[in-house]
Amino acid sequence: MNNKPFTIEEFEYIYSRVPRLTVEVVIKTDSGVVLSKRSIPPWIGQWHIPGGTVLYKEELEKATQRIAMDELGVSVDVERFLGFLYYPTEEKERGYGWSIGAAFLCKIVGGKLRGSEQGEDVRVFKDLPENTVVEQKEFLEEKLLN
Repeated sequence: MNNKPFTIEEFEYIYSRVPRLTVEVVIKTDSGVVLSKRSIPPWIGQWHIPGGTVLYKEELEKATQRIAMDELGVSVDVERFLGFLYYPTEEKERGYGWSIGAAFLCKIVGGKLRGSEQGEDVRVFKDLPENTVVEQKEFLEEKLLN
């Protein structure tokens, strides 16, 4: 059963006309930053901050917790808002629209890190890999790694 709120056609129609609001689940541990390797478009094969679309009437912190569980298998506490990310390269990748991401620094409080259909390979990085989504790499270097 498909538990997504839109068909791909509806998704493309809506987000080719308005920006998509997403949340970014930024988890920094003593060992580094948690990233997953994209298994689906956009940015297939690139490392990225796990994240996803905010649903209608969903609070940003609740969306962050939902996505952490869905994509990483972990429960998180949201510690603080880090800032917004803008994704102009997404339009080139998808062929339409782009997202605005609200990034939250989170702490794992339960579960065990694992991947998902979004990104099966999940790792913790002290130094960000070269093939990290460009906007996210710049954001993390500015906000967390300097």
